[in-house]
Amino acid sequence: MSDDLGPYLVSGARVGLRHFRYDDADEFTARARESRALHTPWLFPPQTAEAYETYARPLIEDPARAGFLVCERDGGGIAGFVNINNIVRGSFLSGALGYGAFAHAAGRGLLSEGLGLVLSYAFGPLGLHRLEANIQPRNTASRALVRRAGFRLEGFSPAMLFIDGAWRDHERWARTADHQGPAGEVQRL
Repeated sequence: MSDDLGPYLVSGARVGLRHFRYDDADEFTARARESRALHTPWLFPPQTAEAYETYARPLIEDPARAGFLVCERDGGGIAGFVNINNIVRGSFLSGALGYGAFAHAAGRGLLSEGLGLVLSYAFGPLGLHRLEANIQPRNTASRALVRRAGFRLEGFSPAMLFIDGAWRDHERWARTADHQGPAGEVQRL
């Protein structure tokens, strides 16, 4: 991570993380519209300013959520997003991830780097112990992303989430702050 974070909460070699802002609506929704083919049928980010405000408000104002924009350090353009939803404190210290790359950034490793930064931030300053990602079984790109980030497959939930007009099955992937690495050693972030 860089010592000179600029506008970012956390910064890596190619991306920085910052929180959602209301004035991101134009760029975010333009990227979402450009990425419709990439996201369908898995994800439906807001494509209008009104929908963006409804989507972003809880990520900005609700303490049970944390929304992060993954921005390219060169130019600052929004490459994707990672949200931590349903944050529970107390004994659980957990949250549920939602994320997506935009088409211009897909396949370049920017979301992978951004997710790694979110993990460091979530298990560091946010004080969480566990993050879960619920993924439709045929979403191979999403499964590969969390696998690379050290998540483990924990289970299967039939008809878990209502997406694109139907209840969809999901796999439950999770990672803890002290996750087990490939050789069984504990790796702390």
